[in-house]
Amino acid sequence: MTASAPVGNALDAPGALVGGAQTAHVVGPPLWLLLELTYRCPLHCVFCYNPTDFANTGPELTTADWIRVLREARALGAVQLGLSGGEPLARDDLEEIVGEAHRLGFYINLITSGIGMTEARIKALKAAGLDHIQLSFQDSTREMNDFLSSTRTFELKVKVAQLIRAHDYPMVLNVVLHRLNIDHVEEILVMAERMGAQYVELANTQYYGWAWLNRDQLLPSRAQLQRAETATRRFRERVGAAMQIYFVVPDYFETRPKACMSGLGSVFLAIAPDGTALPCHAARMLPGLEFPNVRATDIGAIWYESQAFNRFRGDAWMKEPCRSCPEKAKDFGGCRCQAYLLTGDADNADPVCDLSPHHELVTAAVARAERVAGAREQVLTFRDHRVSIPVVIEEKRT
Repeated sequence: MTASAPVGNALDAPGALVGGAQTAHVVGPPLWLLLELTYRCPLHCVFCYNPTDFANTGPELTTADWIRVLREARALGAVQLGLSGGEPLARDDLEEIVGEAHRLGFYINLITSGIGMTEARIKALKAAGLDHIQLSFQDSTREMNDFLSSTRTFELKVKVAQLIRAHDYPMVLNVVLHRLNIDHVEEILVMAERMGAQYVELANTQYYGWAWLNRDQLLPSRAQLQRAETATRRFRERVGAAMQIYFVVPDYFETRPKACMSGLGSVFLAIAPDGTALPCHAARMLPGLEFPNVRATDIGAIWYESQAFNRFRGDAWMKEPCRSCPEKAKDFGGCRCQAYLLTGDADNADPVCDLSPHHELVTAAVARAERVAGAREQVLTFRDHRVSIPVVIEEKRT
């Protein structure tokens, strides 16, 4: 993993492939470190991957805590750092954290909605050593952007995009796609071109957190997905190398699962705002795992010794059909959180795989999306810090 190329939200979304695959018997260092500095956020996005019960989590780590985490992780060999949330700009100590990370030698990526960024702030972050900023939009229009986040933020985001360019950062935009905006892909790309974007990630929603609550309202139809892919291909042909466009297909339309985090406990380490250490952003929901906290345990012991990080390493935990599958070294059985949400058992094969005995749960969800894709009335649950909603697995919600 290099420190020269920008890193998009594909690396920051739950289930993304990061780094190279590890062998079943070798545990390397946590190359990719994500600090979720806060769950505070001015937006209320219906697809947010933060846990739906985050209101119940403990107090945020202090500046000293985060700096200690950085030092311990860097000593283990971590090189790539993401700073996210919630909205990381909500932390007054963001510049201090960035400065220490730069001193330690991390490549630092700020994953932000842009709300809270000012001329003075971006100058301070640049001086502190911030390498990269990824800016999110919800849509190409003010109306849909502001509806999906339940805020009036579109013009603010446009101003932040201008600040990013003015301060010589690569222009990297991320737009999460779903049924309500996927038909706007061409307009989104035109907006990105107008802003001078060099990298655009069209990241179809992955169904965890608040997106899981809203899955039936957000999952697009196959026809919508195909139209969006066609529009993206046409746009790529027109702009050529001037813009790198990444189109992340939603899992539910695949027949083989993604190699989730290159295998849990392989290269990715996330620290939640309250200090809970997680092998992926969504893993807190998995039953039977005791997730350590950096307030009580150092990063080395967390990574190499904890039950939570060792539970799904290798392939000894696998059931059939994964155990005897020749592709298990490529996809690691797929996503453990998706397996749990859909089947109630995190040890099952990811139902996205058409070899899974539970694959019909995915095809049924897609079929429902086909039936209701044209419906006008949608009941959405917006992210809200004032409520706490427990995770409900598929067998209990249907």
